[in-house]
Amino acid sequence: MKKFRFVVYALVCIFVIGCAAKAPILPVSREATIVESTNPAEVMVEAAGIGRNTDEALLDARRSAVAVVLLGGTDPLLQTQDEKSKFEFAQEEIYSVPTINQYISWESKEIKNRIKLEGGDKIKITKTFKVNKRMLEEEMVRRQIIKARVEITTQIGLPMIMVIPEVQKGEDPIDAMNGDPMLKHAAQSIESYLTGRKYDVQVPEQKVNVDGLTEALQGVKGIENDYSYQLALAIGSDVYITYTVDMQSRVVGGSTVRKATVGVRAYETTTARLLGTETGYSKERPGADLALVEEAIHGAIDNVLSRVNAYWKDDLTRGVQYKLTITIQGNFDENQREDIGFAINRAIKQNTKTSKENVATDQTFDYLVWVDSKNISDSRELYAALKQDYSGKGQLRSVNVTRKLILLKVTD
Repeated sequence: MKKFRFVVYALVCIFVIGCAAKAPILPVSREATIVESTNPAEVMVEAAGIGRNTDEALLDARRSAVAVVLLGGTDPLLQTQDEKSKFEFAQEEIYSVPTINQYISWESKEIKNRIKLEGGDKIKITKTFKVNKRMLEEEMVRRQIIKARVEITTQIGLPMIMVIPEVQKGEDPIDAMNGDPMLKHAAQSIESYLTGRKYDVQVPEQKVNVDGLTEALQGVKGIENDYSYQLALAIGSDVYITYTVDMQSRVVGGSTVRKATVGVRAYETTTARLLGTETGYSKERPGADLALVEEAIHGAIDNVLSRVNAYWKDDLTRGVQYKLTITIQGNFDENQREDIGFAINRAIKQNTKTSKENVATDQTFDYLVWVDSKNISDSRELYAALKQDYSGKGQLRSVNVTRKLILLKVTD
């Protein structure tokens, strides 16, 4: 009996020692920083790894580099708790060898830092990697951890994005872009990045008449003088991106070096709500300004798009969003205007999943509404349903209907 117990004890000890000696599959250090987005498919990451030797520490650094793209930073691939929970069942396979290596498209030859940790049995190294973010995203979709973009867009349509320079309120962004080659190139670089990620891009090559919008939005908050907002509404984009470009130069060793700084912001079209903002920088070097601008854009646009994706996923759960503004233009007394407001509200409740009243005055009603696309497929169909169900005084008529905006009026 004692001999049997000794054998069992020995086997348990061997198992425990074997587990302790086995290198962990999950990242140990988890110290990693996304340096920049080098192109639509890849991001540059500086990551640290811990191990008993150089090879083991390098492997851990690769795992940490992939982990920060999946779960770290401000805009990880896995954004919801449901996505993170699903990933836990697949993470050991993702981080295993050789699977983890396929997501590293490049790594620096030099080790930036190498130190011995307290105790002396492990080392910590730091190295730079390029992680193939697109391949990781495709793998997460294949494993049904995240939804494919095509699945999202099949339900609520492709996100339409417009790109224009940031200008002061009241100024025309199209004039600013056409008058400055650097701003024009910046827009084209952002648009190229978007199309590389399969987004639908709307290019405001020609001026859109927004005079009707300005008049219709007189009573709506304080954004009616924002030409960029009105332009996005007029052409029907879901999101609009604005950007700024700044060039700085200095003399180093008798030579002039220049550096580009680009600020990128994304807004929800229907409300002008800021979805995300990032600043990107080029390296300081002599060279063509346009190339430096493009480099700086790559450092900013990827994180902004991650926040656009997060917004799009959230909108998917609520339905398709529209901005609805109704003005009373007929000759109605105070009681009749109140009845009109009640009738409008009833018609909206009957035809939308949810709604939010932004402004209600004696002349203007401004709403955000979310509609089930299975029942109502577009803005004109929503207008037709509202017109049919409106039971108040006067006639409900169309002023302007675009992809995201419905401007109506009530006349006697």
